[in-house]
Amino acid sequence: MKLFTFALVVLIAAVSAEDKYTTKYDNVDVDEILKSDRLFKNYYNCLIDVGKCTPDARELKKTLPDALKTECAKCSEKQRANSDKVLRYIIENKESEWKVLQAKYDPEQTYYNKYKNEAQKRGLKI
Repeated sequence: MKLFTFALVVLIAAVSAEDKYTTKYDNVDVDEILKSDRLFKNYYNCLIDVGKCTPDARELKKTLPDALKTECAKCSEKQRANSDKVLRYIIENKESEWKVLQAKYDPEQTYYNKYKNEAQKRGLKI
């Protein structure tokens, strides 16, 4: 019985771990990327399929559609904070890039309509 209970706990932990995005890239310096036009452009170009992707940018590109769909349910707290920081920066400072990203990842404005009230509460002018 103890072995069964232990196996069940291990299985639940494994399933729970799979329900989260990797935290492997949580220590990427988002501020450095946002301050550097070159770094920002590299990530942006990856996201819109016109440039090469670094491993962390590839992971972002892979998880972005699911994160939008699930309200970042699989995100770590660090990922949520970084997402908020990046969104604020792009919306406030990179309007043309924001429009391109919206067209690519939300062509039907599904997520725009889903999140606009929350964005406005947080002071984002989308």
